Amino acid sequence: MPVIEIEDFRAPELDLFARLNERELCPRDARDRAFFIAESPKVIHRALDAGFEPVALLMERRHIEGQAREIIARCGDIPLYTAGLDVLTQLTGFKLTRGVLCAMRRKPELTAEQVCAGARRVAVLEDIVNPTNVGAIFRSAAGLGMEGVLLTPACSDPLYRRCVRVSMGTVFQVPWARIGTEVEDWPHPGLERLKSQGFKTVALALRDDSLAIDDPRLLREEKLAILLGAEGDGLAPQTIADCDYVAKIPMTNGVDSLNVAAASAVGFWVLSGNR
Repeated sequence: MPVIEIEDFRAPELDLFARLNERELCPRDARDRAFFIAESPKVIHRALDAGFEPVALLMERRHIEGQAREIIARCGDIPLYTAGLDVLTQLTGFKLTRGVLCAMRRKPELTAEQVCAGARRVAVLEDIVNPTNVGAIFRSAAGLGMEGVLLTPACSDPLYRRCVRVSMGTVFQVPWARIGTEVEDWPHPGLERLKSQGFKTVALALRDDSLAIDDPRLLREEKLAILLGAEGDGLAPQTIADCDYVAKIPMTNGVDSLNVAAASAVGFWVLSGNR
C-alpha cells in the first residue's frame, strides 16, 4: 500500500475526508459514486467484514505499525494518507477522534421487502433526524434482537459519519432499507408494504389507551414491526391511528418520556422474544 505523506492540505484526494459534506459524499443522482467514512479500527473492520470496498485511508503516522496494521493488510493497494496529529488537525473542519479513517464505497441499498424477508422482528424509524439517535438505535437493534431496520424517507442516513461512529459499526450488521423514497410514501403506502409482508405493527406512544410494552398479545405475534417516532413529537397521529397496536413504556417519578434511543432499547428487549 502506498504511504502518502500529507504536505498540501488542498490536495483533492483529501476532499473525501476533510471537505465534502454528507450530501456531497452521497449525491442522490449519482449513487454509483457515493461514499461514506468509517472511523476507528473496530468500525472499519466491521465494514470490511460486511463487504464494503475501501477507497482510501487517513491516519496518524504512529498507527501504521500500531492499531491500523491489520486494517492496512486487509485493504489492499489503496492510498494511505498520513501525517502527525498536529498536522492533521489543521485540515479545515476536520476532527480525527479515533486515529484512523477509511473512505468506503457504498453498496446498492436493499429494498424494504428484502429486509423483511424471513424476519420476525423489525424496527421502523419515522422521521428521526438526529444521527446520534439513529446510530444508538442501530446499536440497540443489533444487540437486542431486531432482524432489520426500516427508515422513512425523512430519516437521517445510517451511513452518516456520526451515525456509523455512534453505532460502533452495527449499521453494517443489521439489514436496513428506506420504506419509500419520497415523504409522501409514509405512512401510506408504507404501512401497507409492511402488512403485505405479514407484519403486525405496534406504535410506541405515550397514550392513556396504550397497552403495556410487555402485553402478552404483542409477545405472541409471529411477525412484529416496532415503530419509533421523531425526537420531541414522537410518531405522527395518523401513523398511530393506523397501527395494529399502540404500546407504552410505563414511567415513574413524573418523568414523561425517554429519549427515542433509550426507548428503542427497552422496546427491543421486551418485544424481541429473547428474554
